[in-house]
Amino acid sequence: MNISLVILNFNGLGDTLDCLDSLKGIETGNHTLEIIVIDNNSSDGSQEALSKIKKITFFQNQKNLGYSGGNNIGIKYALKRKSDFILILNNDTVIHKDLIVYLVERSKSADIISPKIYFSAGFEFHKERYLKNELGKVIWYAGGKIDWENIIGNHIGVDEVDKGQFNKSKDVDFATGACMFIKRKVFEKIGLFDLRYFLYLEDMDFCVRAKKAGFKIMYEPKAIIWHKNAQSVQGSGSSLQDYFITRNRLLFAFKFAKLRTKLAVLRQNLAHLNNPTKRKALLDLISFKLGAGTYF
Repeated sequence: MNISLVILNFNGLGDTLDCLDSLKGIETGNHTLEIIVIDNNSSDGSQEALSKIKKITFFQNQKNLGYSGGNNIGIKYALKRKSDFILILNNDTVIHKDLIVYLVERSKSADIISPKIYFSAGFEFHKERYLKNELGKVIWYAGGKIDWENIIGNHIGVDEVDKGQFNKSKDVDFATGACMFIKRKVFEKIGLFDLRYFLYLEDMDFCVRAKKAGFKIMYEPKAIIWHKNAQSVQGSGSSLQDYFITRNRLLFAFKFAKLRTKLAVLRQNLAHLNNPTKRKALLDLISFKLGAGTYF
């Protein structure tokens, strides 16, 4: 089988090089692996450095297309190459060498799979909680569950030290865009990431569409990666993150939620009009300024 691994870079050269370095020892079994790297018009020297790396396929975008648009470039290329599986991987991750082996194994019973994901040591939300020997074993994702009343994608196990409590594979509401292993037929049936999101919640949107089309989504704990949380978006709690989550949460609600929930989410955001970032996000949504919106 042919596997395409898609990595999107935006002003994150150091992280991308670390990610690529971790891939050097990856086990692929009898499968063919092609690594595709897309740069979203970075200004940190990424193009010059990445274009010189052998054994990767490199694409340079002339503008920032966001997570959705940037990854879609790699996905389209992989589909043209007749890849059987496409692995979407954040550039700010480091993989365990057996990642693909276990994802392929789980694909016998699922169509979209995400691995167990730890915070990279030192990137935890609450660093003061943990002992030194617990760092690198703090859960970032052990499955995804959608809170349909509040339109929030919750990561199961987040902030917990892994003591084996999440060692069973299971069906989940959504796979995380930090690492999604997806069968070709999913894209062929439901399409690519929705460009209107640009950044955040596009993975949840994709998974809801996939489930509606009859595909199965699972969490596989034997497959493991480490994640430097929110490195590409100025860190957790940034205005960029606040803008896109606010706007896209509304977009997601209007697409999929019950009328009562749509109105509740809208009221929540109307209560925060004194926040300039949230106000901009709401105004952009109702004026259909989606994609990159007016943030950039």
